Amino acid sequence: MRTAVLIKVVEGEIGPFDASALEWALSSGGEVTVLSMGPKSWADVLLPLTRLGVGRVILLSDPAFAGSDTLATATVLKSALERIGFDLILCGRKTLDGETAQVGPCLAGLLGIPVLTGVFSFEKREVGAVARTPLGTETVPLPAVLTTERTRQLRFPSLFSKVGTVEIWDNAVLGVDPARCGLAGSPTRVLETYESAKGERACRKITPGELLPLLRDLLKKDKRETAIPESKRKLKTAFAVGQEVEAQAKAIAKNVTVLDKDAPEAIARKAREVNPDAILWCADPWGRRNAPIVQALLSTGLCADCTELETDGEKLYMIRPAKAGNITAKIRCDTLPQMATVRTGEGASGDLMVSAGRGVSDEIDAVRAFARSLGAEFCASRALVDLRGADYAEQVGLTGRLVSPKVYLAIGISGAVQHTVGIRDADTVIAINPDPDAPIFGFADYGIVSTFDQLYREIGKLP
Repeated sequence: MRTAVLIKVVEGEIGPFDASALEWALSSGGEVTVLSMGPKSWADVLLPLTRLGVGRVILLSDPAFAGSDTLATATVLKSALERIGFDLILCGRKTLDGETAQVGPCLAGLLGIPVLTGVFSFEKREVGAVARTPLGTETVPLPAVLTTERTRQLRFPSLFSKVGTVEIWDNAVLGVDPARCGLAGSPTRVLETYESAKGERACRKITPGELLPLLRDLLKKDKRETAIPESKRKLKTAFAVGQEVEAQAKAIAKNVTVLDKDAPEAIARKAREVNPDAILWCADPWGRRNAPIVQALLSTGLCADCTELETDGEKLYMIRPAKAGNITAKIRCDTLPQMATVRTGEGASGDLMVSAGRGVSDEIDAVRAFARSLGAEFCASRALVDLRGADYAEQVGLTGRLVSPKVYLAIGISGAVQHTVGIRDADTVIAINPDPDAPIFGFADYGIVSTFDQLYREIGKLP
């Protein structure tokens, strides 16, 4: 079994999702090759991997590759993978800088092999790979691409292991058409980035005893409707893949065709027949997996996890949070169809959500019981998920779900922008934190300065 693991270095470190993919490869046995693409300075970070039992570490580095977007990156990686050979390709579901989660499925589309995304665990069997993903238990024949969640910690090297070498391949080795890599081969362009203050609220401090009456009053109110801004000048045609994004498509295009969530090949074939100006997808697990495959089949650009869309009647401008969520990027696609996955607030399933953070990591059972007593849905911050205090499916934020309940009750959450991006559309946010200066209070309508234990005792019997 030949397993290739794709690694990206972010701020001098290997990202946790890619590290998890590498650990899965090493523990599964067989021949493991690490493949990375970036500047030659990354070799110093990759070199220690040679002590872990990795057969080869290859760094793809050439000035021609600089500035590659997801499509151009996948194109370069495809060339290298075809040279080394593989039975299985593993990579993290996403990196922590771009957060697009597109390279894995886009690469699968270019190679013409199946892909499973968001893999929590998998086994290699005679039938192929059997994996647990957000879509259930799935099986794919090999060769295939699997993108993994951060479910494993990368091992430490043996005390007696020896350091190997990092091979550096430039484009003289790969021979990728310069027009298909780097900036020249990248159909998406970042037009501008700016700090975003969206989501900030005027917080009124209340006492624990005021919480339950306040919740009763807030939950009696009608849910606030969030209007989708209509573009004054619209594109001529657009596809909406699934009814979830039909309203967003109608806001930016005159003529909208709603497509079933069909196989990527069928959607790509329909796009070639009609030549729409844009294709919108829901940024749910299905859309995040299949949109990059269609991107590869159509050789076009794709912008992930958009929260807003604008158009001048010809170009679609896609706006999405970047970095930790405190930066907003405005992106343009220079090829047709212009494609985007769109955040639709699909995570909101109830009027009241109780969310737990790192600050209550030792009281999770009590917080869950509190949520049940209120008839609320339980969810969590990424910090708590990383501590294994909650499942990934319960995570809210930039790397989880966007939610829009009537009331969002945040308990023990510090208020990193990564999290508050996910709750901007909540009607009312109530924060509970013992630190009076916690950032979460800047994104809350009401705040209670208290530990959860103090709150619980002061409220007394719960409804």
